[in-house]
Parts: sequence; C-alpha cells; structure tokens
Amino acid sequence: MTHAVLESTLQQINKVILGKQQEIKLALTCILAKGHLLVEDIPGVGKTTLAHTLARTLGLNFQRVQFTSDMLPADIVGTNIFDKETNQFNFHQGPIFNQFILADEVNRATPRTQSALLEAMEESQVSIDGDRYALPVPFFVIATQNPSHQIGTYPLPESQLDRFMMRIKLGYPDQASEKALLMGHDRREMLQRIAPKMSVSELQGLQQQVQLVHVSEALADYIQAILQFTRESGLFINGLSPRSGLALLSAARAWALIEQREQVLPEDVQAVLASVVSHRLQLKDVKATMNVAQKIITSVPID
Repeated sequence: MTHAVLESTLQQINKVILGKQQEIKLALTCILAKGHLLVEDIPGVGKTTLAHTLARTLGLNFQRVQFTSDMLPADIVGTNIFDKETNQFNFHQGPIFNQFILADEVNRATPRTQSALLEAMEESQVSIDGDRYALPVPFFVIATQNPSHQIGTYPLPESQLDRFMMRIKLGYPDQASEKALLMGHDRREMLQRIAPKMSVSELQGLQQQVQLVHVSEALADYIQAILQFTRESGLFINGLSPRSGLALLSAARAWALIEQREQVLPEDVQAVLASVVSHRLQLKDVKATMNVAQKIITSVPID
C-alpha cells in the first residue's frame, strides 16, 4: 500500500513538472522527512508550479506568500489588532498558519523579514507579543530563491539556510520535455484538475514510517565519518553540525522508504547528500569549483 501511494504521488507530479524526476523525488523525500525545502534557480523554470503541484497532490492547505523588499514580519506571522467593541487586542493570523507555505522569492525580503520564518520552521510555532501560537500539523515550507547576483536580492544568512533540510535546483528541461511542455496543456489549467493522492493522515503515517526505517551502526558510522571529513579536511570554512547529520540521516531514511527498503544503505545517503549539504558548506578557497558532494563521496570510504 505504501509503495502504491508513493508511486501514484510521484506519477502525478511528474505529469505536471516534466523531465525533473530526480528533483521531484528529492522534494517528496524532504516532506516525508519533515524537513523544509529551498529551491534555488532563475525565474521561469517551474519552482512555483512545483510547490502548487506538491500541495495539491498531498492534499494540504496551501498559501503562497510573495516576498518583497517592503514586506514586514507581521505580513507573514500576523499581528494583534485592537477591537474597540471588546476593548481588547485580537490576534489575526498571518499566512504562515497553513499546512503548506510557499515563500516565493524569499531572498527579495530584508533579513528582518526573513528571520520571521526561523521560529516557525524550527519549532512549528510563532510568538506574538509574548504569546505563542502553534502552527498546523503537518507544516511544510518550500521557499524559492533567485540567484544572489540578481538585482534586489538579499543573501540568506547561514542560520536561515540551516533551517532548510534540503536545497535543490530545477534547471532547464531537456529538449524532449521542453517540447512536450510547449505542445501540452497550460500548467495552470492542469493544476486546477489535480486531485489529492493521499490524505493528511496518510501523509503523517508515511512520515512516521520514515522514522522506523532501520539504521545500522555501520551506517551511523558512515554518516559520522562524513561529518568528520567536512570538519577536518581543511576544505570548508565550517564543517557540518550535528543538526546537519540528523538532517542527512532523516533524508536518507525517507529516500530508502521511497525505494521500498526497510534499511538505510550508503547509496541512500549518497543520493540525498548534495541536496542536504551543498547549502551548508562553504569552501575556504572562493575560486575553487569543486563538486562538494562528489568530493565527500570519493573521500569517505564505506566500511
């Protein structure tokens, strides 16, 4: 049953987002692992469409928030408004109070506004004037980011980047997929016809199954060796943190579940490695053009 639901989910998303099977699989992996996803690419390659498709296919309440340079934190989390009739303040929820949030072009907002997402992404709650408000369950943020060299963008600080379990890039479609896109139906019309492939309870059940995927001591040693390599190799400004290791393990578990395995293999770790660590590691040599994930895979042996 689990495999049938996951396969049906992937098939539907692949009908809308053409030629990006690997990226779609990574996005679903992130959701199953209870992480948040950052999609970085130029405008027009399908980042927003991917978010819409995921939300509709998974049957989640969806809200798109367009980030701009004049946006304030209250525009995201909400604010207290004084009611003259009751002579008290009432909290008006912001768009963050949905199960699936698309933070579109998140790096066009100022760092102050970007930071409004931190507590929500880390603790699934927001604090307003000393009061805490729980966010819906499940809660998932997918943020799109334009390349930093584009006009009007603010780089995401390391603390913000670390809240995203995974980062992917969509890139241009291959020629066959792009031709099918040009000759096919309007993607906005296709989105309107999409029906959920699972219920919220089924999604939560799959997320629980991820935690039951077995991790051997040898596999844990392999992940720890990866962490140690990034800290001791001298290649990076800072090595991976323990939280990064937990993110890598959770993502590998979710990937293994999609692959119909009851145990995590080193191949599962390697499959998600680039998307988990690429936004967390900065090379000391700014001129280097190294494939970070491939360097780690070739440098850390599998015992």
